[in-house]
Amino acid sequence: MIIRSVINKVVENAKTYTKNYLDAMPADSYDLKPIPGIRSFAQQMLHLADANYYFISVASGKAGPLGQVSAEQTIAPTKEATNKAVMDSYDFFAAAVNEMTDKELQETVTFGEIEVPKSAIIIKAYEHQAHHRGQAAIYLRLQGVVPSDGIIF
Repeated sequence: MIIRSVINKVVENAKTYTKNYLDAMPADSYDLKPIPGIRSFAQQMLHLADANYYFISVASGKAGPLGQVSAEQTIAPTKEATNKAVMDSYDFFAAAVNEMTDKELQETVTFGEIEVPKSAIIIKAYEHQAHHRGQAAIYLRLQGVVPSDGIIF
């Protein structure tokens, strides 16, 4: 219960931070690529959603609602569609973790070629989304937007 309550708070905060970024980016800049050859802002955020589904599916054993479909490859890169897809991925993240018992969080699962606790995969999911949200700060700055610091744990 304690582990889940901490995870729930951290995921809730991450969702809020990410929503602040999504809201702050002007709709006509969702296709912004700071340099050729890298993801646009929308693609960056949709990649974040894909990874939320992937990591949490591995940890929880629950199939993500998109199945094997990639949000980054199939969701329209508009502000509205991207926002919905990303927020849905955080809802899946929180719901799947909330359904797991503390005992399940300590169980191990094969991840790549190693056995790790399911909680470690959840931590990896959190790390991954924070990494890509951090990258998105540059996209916002290029548009003259200062990302919101938002909330405190």
